[in-house]
Amino acid sequence: MCTAGSAIRLTSMCSKVLICAILAPVLVFNTAIETSILSAQQVAGDSSTVTVRANTRLVMVDVVVTDRKGQPVSGLKADDFTLEENGKRQKVAVFVPPETANGSRPTPLPAGVLSNRPENVTSGAIPIVLVLDAANSAFRDQAYARSQMLKYVVAQEQASSPMAILTLTDRLRVLQEFTSDPQILLAAIKNYKPQEQTLRLGPTQSGPSATDQALTQSVGGVPGSDPRAQVNATRALAAEAALQDFMNTQVAQYAIERRTLITLEAMRTLCHMLGGLPGRKNVVWLTSDLPFELIPEDRSISDAQLMADLPSVRQKSADTNAVGALASGQREMHSSQIREVESELASASIAIYPVDLNGLVSGMEGSADQGGGGNKYADTGVSDTATSQVSSLEASHATMEEVAAQTGGKAYINQNEIKDGIALAASDEKASYAVGYYPENKKWDGKLRTIKVKIARGDVHLRYRKGYFAIEPRPAKEHNYEQDVAAALQVDAPATQVIFMAQAKPSDPGKMTVVFLIDARTLTAEDVGIGKKISANLYATIWGSGDKSLAERTIMVDKSFDSATYLQMIEHGMTASIEVEIPAGGKELRLAVLDNQSGSIGTVSGALGQ
Repeated sequence: MCTAGSAIRLTSMCSKVLICAILAPVLVFNTAIETSILSAQQVAGDSSTVTVRANTRLVMVDVVVTDRKGQPVSGLKADDFTLEENGKRQKVAVFVPPETANGSRPTPLPAGVLSNRPENVTSGAIPIVLVLDAANSAFRDQAYARSQMLKYVVAQEQASSPMAILTLTDRLRVLQEFTSDPQILLAAIKNYKPQEQTLRLGPTQSGPSATDQALTQSVGGVPGSDPRAQVNATRALAAEAALQDFMNTQVAQYAIERRTLITLEAMRTLCHMLGGLPGRKNVVWLTSDLPFELIPEDRSISDAQLMADLPSVRQKSADTNAVGALASGQREMHSSQIREVESELASASIAIYPVDLNGLVSGMEGSADQGGGGNKYADTGVSDTATSQVSSLEASHATMEEVAAQTGGKAYINQNEIKDGIALAASDEKASYAVGYYPENKKWDGKLRTIKVKIARGDVHLRYRKGYFAIEPRPAKEHNYEQDVAAALQVDAPATQVIFMAQAKPSDPGKMTVVFLIDARTLTAEDVGIGKKISANLYATIWGSGDKSLAERTIMVDKSFDSATYLQMIEHGMTASIEVEIPAGGKELRLAVLDNQSGSIGTVSGALGQ
């Protein structure tokens, strides 16, 4: 969609006030907003760091090109690439070769000014995000991942690509914001303490069910006892065990349901954080398991077509194992959410590199823990246990490979040196070409569209995301984007989909005025009769200790502008102000902008009174 904004000043002293008055045209050009610090030129100055949204949808595909030895292939031109969507050739409209700087170095902001502009978040090379997944990984796997992360960072003797470290528990948390300093990264990893997983990975795969054990234990009965009593006792024991099996399945279902929702929300948060950063972003996802695939079960293409277009996807029947059956159910239950998240990941140019924390496994690791030689049933059931574990692991690996293929990353599985998996994502920087096109198919029907990229050379290997869902970039009616804003404000890092600067100044006693200057190119504009219409919510919140929100004020900007004003909005930005009371115990100011037409979010925070 087109972006929009204005340099008009909008002020509100109450919550959720609709701004609909016709404002004097002269205010459109008043970009000083009572201070030269928030110069509009600071917004419009470096256009290379912000992607302007357009009415026609630009599809960007990051293509990693390597030779047979895995080394980057350099020197390719736009004419070397051929793009196809659903088998139909597309015209290359955008081409960015490797090692093109993503932005300029950050410049210090004046006192009292906050900004989530990309150069204030990260700059230079392709940013890398390490996600240590505690929601889907056991304690021992987290500890192993931590040690491998330390090994990787220690090996970085000098500054490299900007890297951030995040952890996923009940939600995504920032352990360290982007930095290229290995010593800062090292200190952040050392401070991380693995924790026990509160949600199990699924039904036990370690041996026979409680029902089978009960029936086995009752075989033969007790010598000399009443046969009818033996039968009744067996039935009672089996019924009790069956109930236990049912309860275990229900607990597992709840666990995978919660893990699915937590993981989906984490991916959505990553899109908010990274969506405004230009170019490719590599997310290394350190995990023991992912609870769903990015291709929902109710897809609109056949299995044969999917296998042809996504050969890395190994279709699994629902009865392969209990975990597979539950995961299949999650894909069906959350198909719309999965499609939306996949679309957001594609729009944000995020490539996921799942790294399996199980390391090199054979499927027999758990057999020694199943009762040893003293357990008659365990001795006879070792093969079943091993088969179940291998089947579950294969299902997990297939999911990781599919998520990697669909986002353009690469899965690192069945290997012990996990740090090499992190290095793999970092090495792709020198081999990544960004190729963009405007689809000839203008019908955004939500269906999966496949992408194929070809190069007229036979000695290269290409890796890129294999498709996308043609979803209209606008909020879903059933989705509560206010909740997304609340979640984004809890994250200890800026959301960058909507770019803005802000200055807080004291006003009346016990109050402050927050003046926003929003980069209009990162807002969405709707075509209307007289020109363009924008709709956005602005939030000013004050937080106290214990990560608790103490006060909030919101205004809505919902207005149409003529074409001339719209062009000025693009050039100079949009200003708006909110007055908020300062409650006792307030320590931090957190600001947000929500684009009501796309659901895009921008946030920034700083100490109160800085």
